[in-house]
Amino acid sequence: MTLTPDEWSAVRLSLVVAAYATLASLPLGVAAAWCLARGRFPGRTLLDALIHLPLVLPPVVTGYGLLVLFGRRGPLGGALEACCGIVFSFRWTGAALAAAVMAFPLMVRAIRLSIEAVDARLEGAAATLGAPPLLVFLTVTLPLALPGILAGVVLAFAKALGEFGATITFVSAIPGETQTIPAAIYAYTQTPGGEAGALRLSLIAVAVALGAVVLSELLTRRIGRAGRLT
Repeated sequence: MTLTPDEWSAVRLSLVVAAYATLASLPLGVAAAWCLARGRFPGRTLLDALIHLPLVLPPVVTGYGLLVLFGRRGPLGGALEACCGIVFSFRWTGAALAAAVMAFPLMVRAIRLSIEAVDARLEGAAATLGAPPLLVFLTVTLPLALPGILAGVVLAFAKALGEFGATITFVSAIPGETQTIPAAIYAYTQTPGGEAGALRLSLIAVAVALGAVVLSELLTRRIGRAGRLT
């Protein structure tokens, strides 16, 4: 299967966008997952609902919200451009932001389940030995939750790679700049004779998504075995 230069560009851009979206959201994802798994505070249920909101909202609504907030005339987008020169709208950075927002709930859910599977007695034992909370998290919770964190990373990467609705609403589908694999597939379906190109890119998307789901399942089973052992 031979890809055209434009198709290779879409594949490369999708990988870059998915990688940046996943890595940039990972620290916040771990923090949010820990808060939901171990925290007991007012508004916890609301925080959980807000994190998972992109899963139930139409992606176009999420993309429009990002455009309103992070567009050049938006309150956050205008401020970031003025102070840091960072532009999201109609740039690949905006595609990464949209992908990160859409993938974030899957990442948090996987990491949260992994943290909840960690025996709290182990954390308590470390605390009784004088370890501060941050050290307990870094030396006990984080290593034991690592398979779930990796599962969340894999799922988020796959979701970011396949994100379409929010991305095309926020940054459009500019070839070489914001046209990811899903946007290129859609463009092919709207072009006479584009069935072959759509099929090639679809096969790549299916292969990546299938690999991510299988890897995530293997990591999830490892979490389950670790939980039974503890």
